[in-house]
Order: sequence, then C-alpha cells, then structure tokens
Amino acid sequence: MSRSTDMDDAALADRLGGTRVLLCYGLLGEVIAGLAPVGMGYMGAQLAWLTGLGVAVQVVKLPTAAPVGVNAGRIAAAMLADPRPAILVGHSKGGLEALAALLRPGMAEGCRGFIALQTPFFGSPVADLILARRPVLMAVHHVARMSRLGTGRGLRDLTTPVRQAWMRAHAAEVAALAVRLPVVTLATDLGAEGGDWRDAIYRPLARWMLAQGAGPNDGLVPVASALLPGARQAVLPGCHRALVARGPGRDPVEVLRMALGLVVLAAA
Repeated sequence: MSRSTDMDDAALADRLGGTRVLLCYGLLGEVIAGLAPVGMGYMGAQLAWLTGLGVAVQVVKLPTAAPVGVNAGRIAAAMLADPRPAILVGHSKGGLEALAALLRPGMAEGCRGFIALQTPFFGSPVADLILARRPVLMAVHHVARMSRLGTGRGLRDLTTPVRQAWMRAHAAEVAALAVRLPVVTLATDLGAEGGDWRDAIYRPLARWMLAQGAGPNDGLVPVASALLPGARQAVLPGCHRALVARGPGRDPVEVLRMALGLVVLAAA
C-alpha cells in the first residue's frame, strides 16, 4: 500500500479532531504489550504516536481469550461511553470483535471508520490445528483462566468452520457496513525469505499452511482470510506481528497513518 493519501501528521490530527481511536488487541495482546517498554512493543508505537498527535486514543480493555461475542459487547460499551464518533482499529481477533460490535443495532452510527489488521475473518488453520489437539487446547484454556484473559473459548471462534459460518450468516450486514463506513483491511504475506528472528518464529507455521493449501499467509492468518469483501484492501510483507510491532523494514506507525488517512478522506 503506497502512501497515496499524502497527508502529514498535522493534517491528519486536524481531520481526527473530535474523533476517538479505539485500539482492540488480538489474542493475548494485553500480555504481549506488557512485555516491552511503553511505546516499543505490541501496538505501543501506534498508541504513543496517536497520543503525541493529541488524538483521543484508548485501548479497549478486553480479556482477549474470551469469546468474540463477549468482547464485542465490551467494545460496544466503550463506544457508547463517549458521544464522540470512533474509529475502531482491531488487530487479529480484535478485528473480529470490532466487526461484531459494529453489526449490533445502532453501533455503526457512532463510528467513523473501521481498520482491521491481519484479522482472520474466515478463520485460521492454526486455530483448527490447536483445537484438534485436546491437551494443547486444555492448556490454553487453563492458562487463559489463570491469567484472567477469558476462558480460552475464544480460540474456537477463530477456527475456519466457525468463522466461515459466521461470515455466511452475516454476509449482507457486512456488505452494508462496508458501503456505509470506510473499512480498511490489511493482510501480510510472510513469503519465503528475508525478515528477522520474529519472522523466523512464524515461518514453520507459514510453510505448514502453504502445504495445507491455505495460500500466502503471515504464519497465523491466510491473506485470503484477512481481506474483507467490499473493504479497501492491501497486502504487505511480514509475519503476523508486522503491522503492530517495529522491526527491520517495517513501521507500524506508517501503516496506521496511511490507513487512517484513507478513512478520514473517505469519510469526508
């Protein structure tokens, strides 16, 4: 995705005046975010950048292993807690929950746009793999409960059968939302070479998904699963953290700057 909006920070901040940006973490995002210094780790650079611009930004408090429907209610409550319109930015599972929140009655009226980063709208084969191995699933469930991240049942909501059924059932509503609101969906393709140690962690899963016929992917989510029909779309290089954490050759702030620029220009 090129920087086609050609909008500097001052102009973007001006366009975002009176608007809140709500960040919705993906699975275990609150844990990953707590492992790095403020402004450095998971979505930290994006949060610090928006704060520095004077934009009203908030991380929605989510137990990220909880079911999608439960967290959709929390996002809806965060939107209703302030009369200012919101732009929802969801990473991975957080994008599913943001979308489900926006489909609730009256919620789209309070939203100015929706940005989904590497979100498995049609499911993740890795979730299918974990769910098929009961000992692994039970371990995830217990760790999630002990860490107060939810019950672990949210992992089931990431599987391809559950997600594809949900998308079929809500296809008309999703299509109508993409017409009503600026929606931007960004996917990443890990590819065969390059990257750093962070990419290497995801590479075995990326190769496995390719062998399973899932197509290009970021090590957790196939590209085809992350692109919502009717939305503005782009595919960028990198692993599943490429759009939310700094690393060689990637800049999560620039990604969010471009996506927000597309939203505010479309909304205008």
